[in-house]
Amino acid sequence: MAQHHVCPICDKRRPERFCPAKGEKICAVCCGTEREVTLDCPSDCAYLISARRYEEEHRKPLAESEIPFPDVLFSPDVIYEHQPFVTGLGFTIVKFAAAERDLVDRNVLEALTALAETYRTLASGIYYEKTPTAPLPNRLYAAFGVFVQDYRKQEAAQPGFRTVKDVEILYALVFLSRMARSRAGERPRARRFIDFLRAQFPAEQQAQQAESRIVP
Repeated sequence: MAQHHVCPICDKRRPERFCPAKGEKICAVCCGTEREVTLDCPSDCAYLISARRYEEEHRKPLAESEIPFPDVLFSPDVIYEHQPFVTGLGFTIVKFAAAERDLVDRNVLEALTALAETYRTLASGIYYEKTPTAPLPNRLYAAFGVFVQDYRKQEAAQPGFRTVKDVEILYALVFLSRMARSRAGERPRARRFIDFLRAQFPAEQQAQQAESRIVP
């Protein structure tokens, strides 16, 4: 007599979808409810891609209360002027995520907002650093710090370049924080924002930009 197979998660329903996170088939209900919650879904999972596409089409704009640093105002021209710096911050996230597979959107947002808070105090003439307590956001926070330090050294070494100011770093971090908040997945293991950033740096470009560079 043939054995009746059931979903290994719920142990009830018929398994119909192959789950790359588990390496076996699970039921559609568990795929939908456990995706990026208990399941560490790879970015190329067809069901994850389809779900993200649906969420994007039905995503509501952030409420004003959900926007990071709503009191920090700046012109889009500032971001355009310092595009190499903003790009470098984004690439720092991509490189860190490649080395730290457990990094998720929430970790990125926590590190960005913590560093933005630090630079908000610096821009006001006060130094107060409050680093993230969780290990992954804390290490990403430190990686941002290394990038900023190296970027400023490279600027100083090039005649005619003006070193990026603390307040301009704040604006770049707030810009990325807002982007992260608007694009991040809501589930605990979501990497929607990380995958968005990764898509901005094709593999061949990532190899060429292994070290941050200032674009003249």
